Amino acid sequence: MHLANRSLVTAVCSATVLCAALAGCAPQPEEKRKDEASGRSGASAGACAPGGLATQVPGKLTVGTDKPAYAPWFSDDEPSNGKGFESAVAYAVAKQLGYGRDAVVWQHVPFNSAFAPGAKKFDFDINQVSISESRRKAVAFSSGYYDVRQAVVALKSSKAAGAKSVADLRKVRLGAQVGTTSLEFINDLVKPETEPAVYQRNDFAKSALKNGQVDAIVVDLPTAFYITGAEVPEAKVVGQFPNSPDNPEQFGLVLDKESTLTPCVSGAVDALRKDGTLAALEKEWLSDAVDAPVLK
Repeated sequence: MHLANRSLVTAVCSATVLCAALAGCAPQPEEKRKDEASGRSGASAGACAPGGLATQVPGKLTVGTDKPAYAPWFSDDEPSNGKGFESAVAYAVAKQLGYGRDAVVWQHVPFNSAFAPGAKKFDFDINQVSISESRRKAVAFSSGYYDVRQAVVALKSSKAAGAKSVADLRKVRLGAQVGTTSLEFINDLVKPETEPAVYQRNDFAKSALKNGQVDAIVVDLPTAFYITGAEVPEAKVVGQFPNSPDNPEQFGLVLDKESTLTPCVSGAVDALRKDGTLAALEKEWLSDAVDAPVLK
């Protein structure tokens, strides 16, 4: 506001009768100013009007994910069927935002492209992307929708199968998908003597495991149980890495760095956590991910 205009408003507001009618004369509540400055959930109802968000395509909600879309996060490599944990979460968030299933449009987005710098063609992306400060430099995240642990999968005949601790893994050949926190756990926590094998996709990592090119691979815990239960039955879940109680790893929905939808999407995720929807979906789709030994 220009100084001259501000002075005029101040003069008008000095008149008692007119000041009561001018809503702009009242100072903003401190909490509202903080919410707007931070960009966190707490956006006004008007800004998050159901079905009326400033989306990529008016009246539609564009959701990105990778292809193949792996179980148990998706089912039959078809994100739009509503089956699998992340497909179900995406539709639950869409409903919370005021968009029915027919208003959700799915778009193929490679895993690493989702959180790479640059403008996005999706409203949000859901693809087991862990929230991290380094990734926040390029994109925005919603509130976490799933608390995740990383786990080790090895062939039952492998020397890695008997590992009981992180130290036991330092002498084995490990592999993981590029750009994942799974790979970060190998490098930062395990610190193996042999450089880990890095794969463009989890499919390639699983093939390397089956062929004996690596002794073990690191993936998130639900994926680990799905691999051993449905894809590589000759493998076992060796154990899981401990999570920091103060800073647990969480999956978040990815948005453009400058997206105005972030507070609305975070608010939707928060509401689904509060009303028990996320817990119910986790029980329905990830119930096989039972406890595994913790590697300390």
